[in-house]
Amino acid sequence: MPSWVGDAVMATPTLRILREMLPGAFIGGLVRPGIDQLLSGSSLFDEMHVGRASGVMGPKRLAAKVRPRRYEAALLLTNSFSTALITRLAGVPRRIGYERDARSFLLTDHLTPPRRREVEPYKRSSTDPGAWAPIPACNYYFRLATHFLRSLGVEPPAELGPLELATTPDDDRAAAELLEAAGIPIESQRRTRFALLNPGANDPAKRWPPDRFAALADYLIEHHAMTVLVNGSPAERPLVTELINHARHADRIINLTQHAMTLATLKGVVRRTRLVVTNDTGPRHIAAAFSIPVVTLFGPTDRRWTTIPFEDEIELVADPTLPEEEVANDHPDRCRIENIGLGDVVAAANTLLRSSLAEQRSSL
Repeated sequence: MPSWVGDAVMATPTLRILREMLPGAFIGGLVRPGIDQLLSGSSLFDEMHVGRASGVMGPKRLAAKVRPRRYEAALLLTNSFSTALITRLAGVPRRIGYERDARSFLLTDHLTPPRRREVEPYKRSSTDPGAWAPIPACNYYFRLATHFLRSLGVEPPAELGPLELATTPDDDRAAAELLEAAGIPIESQRRTRFALLNPGANDPAKRWPPDRFAALADYLIEHHAMTVLVNGSPAERPLVTELINHARHADRIINLTQHAMTLATLKGVVRRTRLVVTNDTGPRHIAAAFSIPVVTLFGPTDRRWTTIPFEDEIELVADPTLPEEEVANDHPDRCRIENIGLGDVVAAANTLLRSSLAEQRSSL
């Protein structure tokens, strides 16, 4: 399984197809710590093997965890050398993956990811034609599963289903207790209109300015009577604090980094929200998996790497005029995330909130 949260969620449509197309098969997942929490409660795997391939002996240790199950095939959704080595050491006879990271000799089934010069519209650009084409991760994983299923005489469906996650009763209980500790009594949580803002990202260049997130928080509080939750990793606490310090209504903002947050708890929190506004990072995909409307901000990372099957999302890019054959990653100055204006984000949030409210009213 992929190591990044967003990538792991984008793998779930492919995992669902494998589950449905191979009834009765025992399906295991090799995941890093944390991804097991993310996928807890789902029926995608019969077992998860949890560990990291760190250190010289890391692959051997993980192979020892996997070997007793005597798997017949391994689908390598990651591009890393280490995952191919682990499955080879584990004695898995079929190892299906992309020819990346100098690992071809470890694979039995080799798929070649497309280069830009081979794919429209990127082939019309002279910018780095030998680089990998921005294939959406969901499709990238599905292609591996398609190859595998057809080799078994099983024809996969033509389209992918939605992203999916689930919560366990423990996940939901932990989320309720966290919000209670933050000052929202459990009995009033269902009546509270929560918005989740996620100002962090693994790459600082992908972070929309915290003062604009603060202005957005104030707007949601003043115009939509929302309680704003701000999420971040432990390393992003200073960023979250900076955001709250810029806000006029800090008393209506909950700093989630001040509480013990796990990925399992975050799922339960996201499920309680009406809106998520985030940079291009994991909470975006968690929101989509729970059908929570989401505004996603893209800077110098091309949005086409992570296109997802979800309708209640508005994607805002830093330079809407960038020609379609160009990849945003190649134009970091032109595609600086600071180019996304506050007004555009407010308008996107209003659109999703009004649509969601109208849908709620029509169901009454």
